[in-house]
Amino acid sequence: MNAASFSSLSADHQRLQALVGAWRGEEEVAATQWTDAGTATSEVLAEAQFGGLFVVQRYRQRRDGTISFGSHNVFGFDQQNSLVTMHQFDSMGFVPASPATGTWNGSELNLERSSPRGTARVTYIFDDADTYRMRLHFKPAGSDGWQDMVSGVYRRISPSSINSF
Repeated sequence: MNAASFSSLSADHQRLQALVGAWRGEEEVAATQWTDAGTATSEVLAEAQFGGLFVVQRYRQRRDGTISFGSHNVFGFDQQNSLVTMHQFDSMGFVPASPATGTWNGSELNLERSSPRGTARVTYIFDDADTYRMRLHFKPAGSDGWQDMVSGVYRRISPSSINSF
């Protein structure tokens, strides 16, 4: 298999590297049909794959000392359509019919994905190389209003400080 070298990556693929690293977050979780409101901590481990063409992210959320949610996300860049893509597989078990897609707006990455349940919108805001914020909103099918789901601040940490996923 021939992997691309970082220097041969498009500028859009290179931007995805902002996600790479080990991160710890403090989160505010809103009350939804799936969970109660409260706080959570999270760990995120993201690695560049295939020479940086994709970023594979593992996410684990803890509430009250127990893992309450997990996901495995694969970020890429669709050059033909000039869109960032994110395929997400998570502990809720819904099979995504299509990836979330979106674009960069300065230091913000905005992605949306629709399903029969509604539309999810996630925003990553990179404050600097060692800190980012994430906000997840959801608009139920048939509704005009967005609901807060999760928001958090994530700081870069040593990968060795994360227990195995």
